[in-house]
Amino acid sequence: MSASGSAGYCSFTKAIEHLGDRWSLLVVRQLGTLGPQGFNDLATGLPGRISRSVLADRLRRLEMLGVVSRCEGPHPAYRLTDVGLGLMTPLGALRTWAETWLPDDPAMVERDPDVMLGWLAQRVDRAHCPVRPVVLEFRLHQTCDRRYWLVVQRGAQPYGCLTDPLLDPARYVYLESSIPALLALAHGRCDWSCALRDGSLTAAGDPALMSRVGEWFRPVPEGAHTR
Repeated sequence: MSASGSAGYCSFTKAIEHLGDRWSLLVVRQLGTLGPQGFNDLATGLPGRISRSVLADRLRRLEMLGVVSRCEGPHPAYRLTDVGLGLMTPLGALRTWAETWLPDDPAMVERDPDVMLGWLAQRVDRAHCPVRPVVLEFRLHQTCDRRYWLVVQRGAQPYGCLTDPLLDPARYVYLESSIPALLALAHGRCDWSCALRDGSLTAAGDPALMSRVGEWFRPVPEGAHTR
């Protein structure tokens, strides 16, 4: 191997050794996307379930590498340094590559359902949601005993729940689909109205609410429909 090739390999190896675990780059992306975050905000906002001890360990490692710094004050928070900000461009390229080439993992929905709920929440068009909150209850064909909930309301941040939020029963829409169909909706590869029309998604509840579900999510980008 040439000297330049060896140096590149060593640099790549160092990056993988320091940042190649499940959580480090997710922490970097969260801070780069949302700005400074407190420990509790990171613990609850990261996709998946991270223990507080693991998060503390990853933050210490990122601080040691100079990727993250801790802002002191009445409300301590973590932020990306200039070194950390330099990771955002390659992270964006990695995400684009994954969206293009990596298939969905159906098992992920059962393993980390809050990730799927987060994707659905990102596609909500808050300006077109009802004034009063509506609860979308999802049931999957493969696991009929498991349910997930997404709460939407005009102007409010949508949020997912792994337990029933127990809001007004008249404001629930009950949705059932396969895991692939739900992932296609969450990623914006399938239109809600089309999914309801072709039967890959079924709905029950107040007819007035059911008829408007498709309006509460951003339209599918041109050319993004599932083949």
